[in-house]
Amino acid sequence: MADSSFDVVSKVDPMEAENAVNQARKEVEQRYDFKGVGADVAWAGERILLKASTKERVEAVLDVVQSKFVKRGIELKQLDVGDAYPSGKEHRIEIGLKNGIGTEDAKKVQKIIREQAPKAVKSQIQGDELRVSSKSRDDLQATIRLLKAAEVDIALQFVNFR
Repeated sequence: MADSSFDVVSKVDPMEAENAVNQARKEVEQRYDFKGVGADVAWAGERILLKASTKERVEAVLDVVQSKFVKRGIELKQLDVGDAYPSGKEHRIEIGLKNGIGTEDAKKVQKIIREQAPKAVKSQIQGDELRVSSKSRDDLQATIRLLKAAEVDIALQFVNFR
């Protein structure tokens, strides 16, 4: 019998991210406490740019954006939030989206699998994802449960279970 496998990835759905940004922008435009403070949420290439007149206001805009991402099913671990910095008369925060599993994080996940998963489970790093395989589908499902419960610094998704 052939091995069963699944891939461990860390990707942000671009449509969900865009929807979250658009919802945040609408809320910021409509909320009374953001009137007249220059609060704005915008896509800037691959990054999200938050603007407001003061540091406190831009951090409040960040809270709105983060709440919209959570409601859209995107974990906050997938956001690379920068510090607030002044730019002219306004303050800004840049947010990047983390896609892919870095080598160090992949090695941490591999170590968890090697030490705690059933012995028949094998893992292999393939670019920015991790392929996990075994002859037993039950062992793979146990591995998924193990990785969901594990404390890792990145958000993990499990795809291509076959």
